[in-house]
Amino acid sequence: MTTPDITFYTAKSPNGVKVSIVLEELGIPYKAREISIKDDEHKQPWFLKINPNGRIPAITDHSRGDFHVFESGAIMIYLCEHYDPEGKLLPKDPNLKSQVIQWIMFQMGGLGPMQGQAGFFNRYGPEKIPYAIKRYTDETKRLYSVLNGALESKEYLVGNKFTLADAINFSWVRVHFLSGIESIDEFPNLKAWVARIGARPAVQKGLNVPVPDNIQELMDNSEKLDESIKNARIAFKWNSTDEK
Repeated sequence: MTTPDITFYTAKSPNGVKVSIVLEELGIPYKAREISIKDDEHKQPWFLKINPNGRIPAITDHSRGDFHVFESGAIMIYLCEHYDPEGKLLPKDPNLKSQVIQWIMFQMGGLGPMQGQAGFFNRYGPEKIPYAIKRYTDETKRLYSVLNGALESKEYLVGNKFTLADAINFSWVRVHFLSGIESIDEFPNLKAWVARIGARPAVQKGLNVPVPDNIQELMDNSEKLDESIKNARIAFKWNSTDEK
């Protein structure tokens, strides 16, 4: 197997930590390059050559001819295909592999977009739109119920071991309160799963890339949370209806 030489372009977000968790779980050497959203670095020509969609995360695999990969789910699969020969996070068994990919699609096509919209309309948008808040919050909770049911009598989503299926969904569920969902007590299997994954040493390392994780601080301190929301509105130009 080729020795990895990877630059990881990221910022503080659930989508970014998905990838750093995988890098840490697989023990892949990498250099984290923080992208400044506030300064529109993700829109610069050099970065658009790496990710034409102008979003984080992305990687450049220097050990494979400076090959670029964007979209978090695609990056996670790429890393396993090239640097997980034992099938630790992406099983070799075709049925188990399919199940993992199904949960990746569930997050990329459902949980991420729905929870992201719930967060925007609950916390970050320039105006409160009750219909949008209810629609996206209810759908996010429905998706939580799907995960909660899938975790009945199980510790992990696929094959009862930690895989990409867990990593990709965990990064979003753990920040539920940022989306206006204060508690997940009604989903006991899901709540226990979040705690179980969060206790993994490699996950803890991944959560602190590219900057120290402050989720618990935001949960415990409403003033810090308000400041974080204010800064996000500025960084993403969400201060007015003239969204950039």
